[in-house]
Amino acid sequence: MEIASEGELFKHLRNNQRFDEFRSAKYTYQVADALNYCHLNNVIHRDLKPENILLTSSDDIKLADFGGSAHTLSNKRKTMCGTIDYLPPEMVDGRTYNDSVDQWCLGVLCYEFLVGSAPFESKDTQKTYEKIRRLEVHYPSLLSTGAKDLISKLLRKQSDGRITLVDVMKHPWTQQNMQKRNALLEERALKSRAAAASNVN
Repeated sequence: MEIASEGELFKHLRNNQRFDEFRSAKYTYQVADALNYCHLNNVIHRDLKPENILLTSSDDIKLADFGGSAHTLSNKRKTMCGTIDYLPPEMVDGRTYNDSVDQWCLGVLCYEFLVGSAPFESKDTQKTYEKIRRLEVHYPSLLSTGAKDLISKLLRKQSDGRITLVDVMKHPWTQQNMQKRNALLEERALKSRAAAASNVN
């Protein structure tokens, strides 16, 4: 793969504690796009988390670490794998699952981007499992209505109730924040060019 000079996204998340909505929306969109490509090619990632996402010098993501992934034409699996805080209910209960486990993980990831910790995180593994089974999610007041709406549509007990990855990319929260972010970047670029021009004059 191409060089990802900024390393693991996990490092940047810990340094910042959490990301703002503009940055979170961009990363969520790009991860959804990458996962959608995987699913179109019959690959389930199964271990989505900040440590398995790399950043390029242009602040774009690269999905990495496919050691736990599965290529399956049937789209059915039963192996329990991944990271405890990110496990979907069907894996916790040992049931057969499909590629929608990646949507669940994306919901956990989006929450962690915005809050700085995973929603089901606990020091005790069994408590984590119970929180996942009960869908025990606390949405802090810092989360916007749009962010909560997207996360809640991904963190569904029933796998067929989770929105598609394409719908994640089209979700109003994702789109609006990406548009605002692009507008801010364009404004900064214009100011920078104006400053450079005035220095020349």
